[in-house]
Amino acid sequence: MKGTFRSLNGFNYRVWACGALISNVGTWMQRIAQGWLVLTQLTHNNAAAMGLVMALQFGPHLLLLPLTGFAADHLDRRRLLLGTQAAMGALAFGLGLLTISGLIQLWQVYVFAFLLGCVTAFDSPARQTFVGELVGEADLANAVALNSTSFNAARMIGPAIAGTLIASVGSGWVFLINAASFVAVLGSLALLRTDELHTQARAFRTRGSLVEGFRYVWHRPDLTAIAVMLFLIGTFGLNFQIFISTMSVDVFHGGASQYGVLTSIMAIGTVAGALLAAGREKPRFMLLVVGAAIFGLGCTLAALAPGAWLFGLALVIIGVSALTFSNSTNSLMQLGTEPVMRGRVMAIRLAIALGCTPLGAPIVGWVADRFGPRWALGLGAASGFAAAIVGIRYLRTHRHLRLRIGAGRLRFSADDDPVSPVGSSHGKAVASGSLQAGQIGE
Repeated sequence: MKGTFRSLNGFNYRVWACGALISNVGTWMQRIAQGWLVLTQLTHNNAAAMGLVMALQFGPHLLLLPLTGFAADHLDRRRLLLGTQAAMGALAFGLGLLTISGLIQLWQVYVFAFLLGCVTAFDSPARQTFVGELVGEADLANAVALNSTSFNAARMIGPAIAGTLIASVGSGWVFLINAASFVAVLGSLALLRTDELHTQARAFRTRGSLVEGFRYVWHRPDLTAIAVMLFLIGTFGLNFQIFISTMSVDVFHGGASQYGVLTSIMAIGTVAGALLAAGREKPRFMLLVVGAAIFGLGCTLAALAPGAWLFGLALVIIGVSALTFSNSTNSLMQLGTEPVMRGRVMAIRLAIALGCTPLGAPIVGWVADRFGPRWALGLGAASGFAAAIVGIRYLRTHRHLRLRIGAGRLRFSADDDPVSPVGSSHGKAVASGSLQAGQIGE
């Protein structure tokens, strides 16, 4: 399994990947069921209520940021994941029981969303940095990309299954199935060969270590630029639950099955983007900029789509670009950060990518209610273009980006520091490429 799937050569990563895929399918099933429950059963197509659920679910990533990064850097990540995954399964089980019994109310969904957000705030940075212990530094970028492939393959499978189950047996059973899926990931964590883990140095507990990650990012122009780009797209662009559900219900007048199918169609793009990322030897900042620009273009096309199937095609473009952007930020920040700081830096990344969604979700939901879902997608488009501008500014200021047209091609070149844990330059390589006029690519 050379090239794209090389991380699967290791026993520990194979076991982890199998458990994670099953759990990811359940997670996507619950996301669809929860959105449908709020949008059609507990409210009358109220996008603002759905935005509030997202805010409560992702807000803890921002609120608990210093503590979550500290935990990922100082605690045993495998044991931490055993605790967080078990808690997430218990929450899914409780929500399922309430829904099946007919006792579920909107405020209860808010409570469960917030509790789930608190648990995932600790789970996410530990889970993402744990990948380095499964495969080591050499295959880290490849393993990150394969994790994204698994998550987005589940995005193709889970929503389609959820749409069928919601229509036949109801949302409550979907929550219970998700609860059962956590047995797979807990089993994979228990089966890992601990003596083969690439254990990384733990950070020392010193005064001020909780906020040291902020200082670290602040003094790194590359990490700061990535953080700003993430803020823009994470706040106004990564609101797919609102975009897809409101377009499906309010614009295309579809049911639960159409909602699930459209979410699965988007996953075709994200899986394609993840596999492309897995085949790359290392991430490049220019790819981050291109991904942001194409994300803006995809959201523009989705906003203008006259029918559900053309909207689905635009979602494929959004999926490829969103995954390219997200995976590039993950790999660039992990590989460019010292191992003892990695948990805190990744917690900051997740807090921005997920925790800032609560800042934008109510706004996006309000725009969808007040002006229509197409205008909400317009906000997503603007966020992608703005992020691309931020990236270009960083490349011009710190990497001396140069553009010229020659022989019918748009050519670019930039000073490209090799990815290193301390961000220091051990000599400079020149990243260069060319674009056919009128096309976008690296």
